[in-house]
Amino acid sequence: MPANPFDIEKVATLARLKLTEDEKIRLGGQFERILEYIDQLDRLDTQAVEPTTHVLPLQNVFREDELKKNFPDAEYLPLAPRQDKGHYEVPQII
Repeated sequence: MPANPFDIEKVATLARLKLTEDEKIRLGGQFERILEYIDQLDRLDTQAVEPTTHVLPLQNVFREDELKKNFPDAEYLPLAPRQDKGHYEVPQII
């Protein structure tokens, strides 16, 4: 599938690139080789290949949540500018 100047212009526009005429000519050959490679990949028989969403067989590798107390309220609550019944009071923003 040969690349024509329209293809190169369109790709450059989509990529928001401003190409000089020399760059368009040079990239035309590269673009053509890329399209040929994609055609090769398109011809591969992938019927026996299981679809994947990730190259590594990882699923939900999350650690369990652990409840940790970051700082003692009794130590920091008295330092708050405003507090009420053991809770920090903050200004309403909405």
